[in-house]
Amino acid sequence: MLRIRVTRKLRDFTLDVNLAAESGETLVLMGSNGSGKTTVLNLVAGLLTPDSGSIEADEKKLFSSDEGIDVPPERRDVGYVFQNYALFPHMTVFDNVAFGLRMRHLQRDEIQRRVREELEPVGMWELKGVKAAKLSGGQKQKVALARSLVIEPALLLMDEPLSALDAGAHTSIRDSLQQRLRKDKITTIMVLHSLRDALALGDKACVMDRGQVVLSGKPGDILKQGQGQFVDNLFG
Repeated sequence: MLRIRVTRKLRDFTLDVNLAAESGETLVLMGSNGSGKTTVLNLVAGLLTPDSGSIEADEKKLFSSDEGIDVPPERRDVGYVFQNYALFPHMTVFDNVAFGLRMRHLQRDEIQRRVREELEPVGMWELKGVKAAKLSGGQKQKVALARSLVIEPALLLMDEPLSALDAGAHTSIRDSLQQRLRKDKITTIMVLHSLRDALALGDKACVMDRGQVVLSGKPGDILKQGQGQFVDNLFG
């Protein structure tokens, strides 16, 4: 089970959240820009440090202010799809996806097999030798997704993973991602703006505003719970 109970002082407000997801579930974070969603991902990844609280994944404590625990990011077994992709621009598609596997000292044949298994279904294997700097936004998004999944992480963090895809690719990648997360039972926290994507991908959803969770439940129940201009603005 994933348990996140943290605070962090930000410029305009204090983030204070208490989140939970069962192992293998996808927890969707929604809310307006600047509400603290990406900060939650960065705290879980270890890229930011909470002011107080705890983060626990499958009974492994990643952070605890009371116990003085703060596991380094590279030891958290986390895959992260950043909103800006965070690919190595000078590296090829293949080398970007293979990076985490090489850090784990896998054999060359195993790396080749796993990278190909990630790139072929999304139409990127033929571009394996192209440098990331030359890819379109949608292509970079596919590579970022492949890089995060190929390491088979215990916990997957995704910040707007479908945002750069055109309409046709959006649906197909979303459907394949849904199947993959369910098949591999990867515990996932995903930031999304689209309620349709949340309905397709999320087991649970939380709506954030100024660092607080203001709505929570199953994605299909969020609109039923929501009242007033805030939710109307959020979902259009």
